Amino acid sequence: MVMLIFLQCSDGVAVGSQRVPAMFVFGDSLVDVGNNNFLSSLAKSNYFPYGCDFKTGTPSGRFSNGETFSDMLGRLLGIPYLPPFADPNTVGTRILHGVNYASAAAGILDETGQHYGERYSLSQQVLNFEATLNQLRTIMNGTTLSQYLAKSIAILVFGSNDYINNYLLPSIYPSSYNYTPPDFANLLLNRYARQILALHSVGLRKMVVAGVGPLGCIPNQRATGQAPPGRCVDYVNQILGTFNEGLKSLVDQLNSNHPDAIFVYGNTYGCFGDILNNPASYGFSAVDRACCGIGQNHGQITCMPFQVPCQNRSQYVFWDAFHPTEVANAIIAWRAFSGPPSDSYPINVQQMSLI
Repeated sequence: MVMLIFLQCSDGVAVGSQRVPAMFVFGDSLVDVGNNNFLSSLAKSNYFPYGCDFKTGTPSGRFSNGETFSDMLGRLLGIPYLPPFADPNTVGTRILHGVNYASAAAGILDETGQHYGERYSLSQQVLNFEATLNQLRTIMNGTTLSQYLAKSIAILVFGSNDYINNYLLPSIYPSSYNYTPPDFANLLLNRYARQILALHSVGLRKMVVAGVGPLGCIPNQRATGQAPPGRCVDYVNQILGTFNEGLKSLVDQLNSNHPDAIFVYGNTYGCFGDILNNPASYGFSAVDRACCGIGQNHGQITCMPFQVPCQNRSQYVFWDAFHPTEVANAIIAWRAFSGPPSDSYPINVQQMSLI
């Protein structure tokens, strides 16, 4: 496990010394820690072998063999595992280190992922955060709460489902008939900006907005047969360009319009691209197929209950048809935390935590 060394220390500061008061995570299945367990949804991972490498050794609702990207970023910031918002026990002092609102199949658009059933879309997650704020107001006074929110970090991971569970499913969603790829990206960015500003208006001042990774390279897309064996689906990766470039520009715009806050763009596409282009340097040998799944590239049907996964999980980039392994998540988390501006722009999460 190459990355475990990275997660133990950074610049001499022991991981575990709390750098920020709390972390709030908004997003989709890449960072869901079990919200969908409590929803009437087909998008669930509350069964073995999900979580087979998680510290409890049991499935938690995380879409990975172990920890998610946000779990690891939290650890680097000294924040314990965040409780899922939908868990009825997420009340009182349990919310003080932050809450996770992420929901599998969720998108920036409310309709994204609706064929999976219930999920918390971006707009619903923002409303759920406001419900948490109402609880926090009963625990701390106005001034303390303002300072707490201003120092806390929000992580937002959205966009993947708006493509793979909306735009790229023309048999279910009309969006690809109604919008060209650039127009669709602009629609997403306008909706995203509105919700980011809503979070700013209620007091959050530090936000990390992750770009979308190279979806044309995930086992699910490779399994469509739209690309030669061993190749990514180039068309899918190309249409993401407008969204990711626009998101980075949005971060610039937000930073210039809100000097009281800091917004960071996480270059997921570039970091993942680097792993896929140079797998051996990260200790990976399997980049084009899932560790657990069925069919071509183990990506036609995702990891099924009690399916036996691959043994050498640390050598796989992808855990299932859609999601990275724990080791791949660790690399992305480390680069977001301590990487150069090409990874985390304009500053990294470690620098952000010191402001």
